[in-house]
Amino acid sequence: MNHIRIATGDRSNLMSTVYIPALAAFGGSAVGAVSTIISGWFSGRRRRRELHHARSFSKREQLYHSFIEEASRLYADALVNDQAEIPQLVSLYTLVGRMRILSSNEVVQAAERAGHLIIETYVSPNRTFVDLPKFIEEMDPLRDFGEACRRELMNIPAR
Repeated sequence: MNHIRIATGDRSNLMSTVYIPALAAFGGSAVGAVSTIISGWFSGRRRRRELHHARSFSKREQLYHSFIEEASRLYADALVNDQAEIPQLVSLYTLVGRMRILSSNEVVQAAERAGHLIIETYVSPNRTFVDLPKFIEEMDPLRDFGEACRRELMNIPAR
């Protein structure tokens, strides 16, 4: 019989030449799979952050828009009326309260100043068109608020 005998030293060389490439292929596949999973996790996390940023920006923008509309209407009413619209003032301060949760201190303080100016305007004498040149600087009670909002929205980190 013509059997070939493999010596023990030769057998370990044969095993090495069979298993090493197999282990290398398995290791490469495992590393590829793990890197794909990690990459997917990071990109999903980034998408969630971007979505959160967009929602936060939109929420603030809508809140500031509502405040500007309500404050402008109340200020115009305060210029020509002595009687404050209490429910609308409460509505205005509800918006300020929401800003305390979402906004910077600068924006909240500017909103509070605008609210105080509206109240002061209600208790001051009514204005007429003839009075316009005297209080032209007061005509934009929301300038500081708008600038604070713009600064805040421009500085929200994109993440």
